[in-house]
Amino acid sequence: MGHEVTLVWRDGREATIEVANGESVIDATEREGLGVPFGCLYGACGTCTGRLIEGDLVHVERPRGLKPSHRNEGYVLLCVAEPRSDCRVEVGATVQADLVPNPWK
Repeated sequence: MGHEVTLVWRDGREATIEVANGESVIDATEREGLGVPFGCLYGACGTCTGRLIEGDLVHVERPRGLKPSHRNEGYVLLCVAEPRSDCRVEVGATVQADLVPNPWK
């Protein structure tokens, strides 16, 4: 038995998936074919960055792609995160863009 994770995109879409115990959120999104971006799958690149809106997600490996201040602000790396309760998580490429300043603006 796992937990329900509701994924929220900034364009207003939402999808709720079941994430099994011991399964990462990104593995569950891939199983469901939801197209959430990811890269390295071991917490280093930050491509799968999400923002926890509510619930409890834990990193099962060190999220090297996030600074401690980002983790304190609720950002999570979905490739190394497993839910410990039902959750709502903001997802999509624009979430990671929040963390990386664009020097060309």
